Amino acid sequence: MIEQFPGGTRLSRRNFLVLAGLGAAATVTACSTGGTAPATTYVGPDSTAVKAAEQVRRTNIGTGNTVTASLKAGPTRIDLGGVQVDTWAYNDRIPGREIRLRRGDVLRAELTNELPAESTIHWHGLALRNDMDGVPGLTQSAIAPNTPFTYEFLAPDAGTHWFHPHVGMQLDRGLYAPVIVEDPAEGADYDLEAVLVLDDWLDGVAGRTPDQQLDILRRDGMPMSGMGMDHGGMSGMGAATDPANPLGADTGDVDYPYYLINGTLAADPFSVRARPGQRVRLRIINAGADTPFRLAVGGHQLTVTHSDGYPVQPVTGSSLLIGMGERFDAIVTLGDGVFPLVASAEGKQGQGFAVIRTGAGGRLDPAIRPPELDAPPITGLALRAREEVRLDRRAPDRVHELMLGMDMSGYRWTINGATYDQHTPLEIAQGQRVRLRFVNQTTMFHPMHLHGHTFQVVDDQGAGPRKDTTLVLPNQTVEVDLDADNPGQWLVHCHNLYHGEAGMMTTLSYTE
Repeated sequence: MIEQFPGGTRLSRRNFLVLAGLGAAATVTACSTGGTAPATTYVGPDSTAVKAAEQVRRTNIGTGNTVTASLKAGPTRIDLGGVQVDTWAYNDRIPGREIRLRRGDVLRAELTNELPAESTIHWHGLALRNDMDGVPGLTQSAIAPNTPFTYEFLAPDAGTHWFHPHVGMQLDRGLYAPVIVEDPAEGADYDLEAVLVLDDWLDGVAGRTPDQQLDILRRDGMPMSGMGMDHGGMSGMGAATDPANPLGADTGDVDYPYYLINGTLAADPFSVRARPGQRVRLRIINAGADTPFRLAVGGHQLTVTHSDGYPVQPVTGSSLLIGMGERFDAIVTLGDGVFPLVASAEGKQGQGFAVIRTGAGGRLDPAIRPPELDAPPITGLALRAREEVRLDRRAPDRVHELMLGMDMSGYRWTINGATYDQHTPLEIAQGQRVRLRFVNQTTMFHPMHLHGHTFQVVDDQGAGPRKDTTLVLPNQTVEVDLDADNPGQWLVHCHNLYHGEAGMMTTLSYTE
C-alpha cells in the first residue's frame, strides 16, 4: 500500500515515518477494497503541538537559566589504563565530560561532528521536546560530517541520565557521557557523589569494531546460546525465575575483552576518596551495548534510592543488577579502609573494577570478587515508586501489545514480527493513559527503552517503579503505563544495541 506524504514523497504506510517523518504533520489515508478509511494525521517533531508542549514546560517549571556545552564528536586515541585504542569519543575522552544542570534549566549543547559518518545525540531519560530527541529519520535529519548542530531544550526531569548517538553502532564506541539533572527541592541526605559509567569494550582491540561485530552476527546468525529450545514458548506473566540469576543463562551475544568503569581498566582503576562514615551517593549508568552488570561494594550494603532518575522506596541489599540503558542511584555508608567496587558482567567472564579509599590499605587485587556479588541482586522490577511520583490509578485508554521476537533463520530481532524498517506505528493521542504490554517470546532478556516519557511498571498495587528502561525477562510479560503528555514521534526499542540495530525497534506515534 502506497500513500501520499504531504511533501510529495510516496511511501508505504508502515515506513513513512522512518523515511520522511520530519514534517510538522503527516496525513495517511488507509485504503481498502471496501473504500477509504478516515485519514490519520501524525504529530510531527516540528509541529505546533511539540512547540506548545515545550512552551508549557518553560512557563511552568523554567528557571530562566541556560547551561551551555560544547561537544566535539571525533576519532581519537584513548588510553584505557595500559591499553591504547583508536575509537570515537566526545572531546577526546571517555566518558565524555559530565553535563550538570538543575531541573527547569535550559540546556544548549553545540555539537560539532568531526566523525567520518553522520551522527546525532539522544538525551537518554529526558522527556524533552520531540525535535531534540536525536533519532535520525524520525525526529531530525542525521548530522553530516563536518557539520554543527545545536540542541536546545528544557530539562524537565531530575535524575541520573546520559547522552549518546542514535546512529548505527556508534554507542558501542566511546560516544557517551552523563547528564545529571539536580532537583533543588530534593535535599541532600549524603556527603558526596560518585558518578559511575559502566561499559563493555571491544572497539579498537585487535582490529575489532562494533560494526564488524554486527556484520559477523548477521553473517553467522544467532549464537547457539541464544537459540534455546523453548524459543517461542511464552510462559506468561509471573512465570518463575531464579532470583539468584534473574536474567537466565543467556545474557548477551558478544564476547568483550574488557569492561570499564569511567573509561578505565582495573590496571588503572577509577578511585573514590572519602572519609570513614561518610555517605556516598553512587549514580550508576550502564552504557554497555550488550552487557548487564551486577554491581557491589566489598564489605558494604547498597541502599537503592532512585531508578532511572525517579525516587523509589529505599531498598537495601548486597548487589544491584543493571541492564543496558538503566540507571540507579544508591547510598553507601563507608567503612574505614580500601574497598573494591566491582561491576561483574552478568553471565559473562570479566568485570569492571574501581576502588573506594577512606583509610590506610594496600593495593587490591583487581580480580577480587566480593562475596556480596553472590547474593540475589536487587532489580528494577522489584522496586516500588515513592508515593509522590506514582501515576494516579485509572484504566488505560489504549493498550498496545509489543511481541518481542527473533527470527530463527538469522540475526533478526523483531517487535510484532517486524523489524524497524517494516514497523507499523503504535498510535496514541494526547491525554490518553497508554499501557504497553511487552511480551518476551525469546529466551533472552530485553531492556526495553521508551523515548520522551517515563512510565510506571504495572503491579497490583499501583506502586511499580517509574522508569524509562525496564527489563523484560526471558519468556515473561511486563506491562507499563504512561500518560501521553509529550507529543511527537517516539522510539521504543531494545537497548541491547545489537538487538536494536537488528530490528527490535518501533515507534509510539501521536496522532491528531
